[in-house]
Amino acid sequence: MPELPEVETIVRSLRDGTRHCGLNVIGQQVRAATVLWERTLENISPQIFQQKIAGQTVENIHRRGKFLVFTLNRDTMLVHLRMSGDLRVEAGFYPDGNTIALQPHDRLVLWFASGQRMAFNNPRKFGRVWLTDTPQEVLGVLGPEPLDETLTDQQFHAMLLAYKRMLKPLLMDQHFLAGMGNIYTDEALFRAKLHPRTISNTLTQPRSTLLLQEMRKVLKEGIQRNGASIDWVYRGGDFQNDFNVYGRAGEACPRCGTEIVRMLVGQRGTHICPNCQQK
Repeated sequence: MPELPEVETIVRSLRDGTRHCGLNVIGQQVRAATVLWERTLENISPQIFQQKIAGQTVENIHRRGKFLVFTLNRDTMLVHLRMSGDLRVEAGFYPDGNTIALQPHDRLVLWFASGQRMAFNNPRKFGRVWLTDTPQEVLGVLGPEPLDETLTDQQFHAMLLAYKRMLKPLLMDQHFLAGMGNIYTDEALFRAKLHPRTISNTLTQPRSTLLLQEMRKVLKEGIQRNGASIDWVYRGGDFQNDFNVYGRAGEACPRCGTEIVRMLVGQRGTHICPNCQQK
């Protein structure tokens, strides 16, 4: 699943066209929409979606947690990629006016007045799209952004103390903190020398401060490297070449040489160094 750095990379590329041959979505007016799988839409019927979005212009796009937030001139379109979603901006027509064929697993297409289109490709069908004039009804339940500098060390420590939960599932809970996923949580916990099963309300202020610092470092590095390409869906970055523990079970820890192990924590595959991350 794309996590914060991958979603941020996609958002930036949609703004400047870096992944899409120079094509971007800012300023594009939607001429029409095609819904190829109706359950792609979370809160609205295909018919009303098509009626409401036609004629609207994309004014901006940003990220909130793992959501892509498209600000239109009347409504807001939210996209959550989940397990296998991706967005593709491309020309919609050949020079002779014939429509360019869509790709397998395209579930929703926005056709722009410019002749370009944006397709939501979603092989496993977990991704979802919302069209709403009250985006906070969806986004308001999310926790703070880990990269938001207004989140202080003291506030983060207080958040941890308010729960008696294992660290990894808590950090990945989007109501607690928005944007963290399996990969970057494993990497941050390794850097902070914390076991993923450590109970959150046992952390001292210095340890929680270190954890927040390392989360921010690994997320920023991930963004700088355009995220990590670790499956057949997202192929945008190369941060996977610098993982310390994630996906490296059986290899030597880069810090102490101990063999990295894979374990289950909260039903999620988790990678740790048992020496550096003692519980």
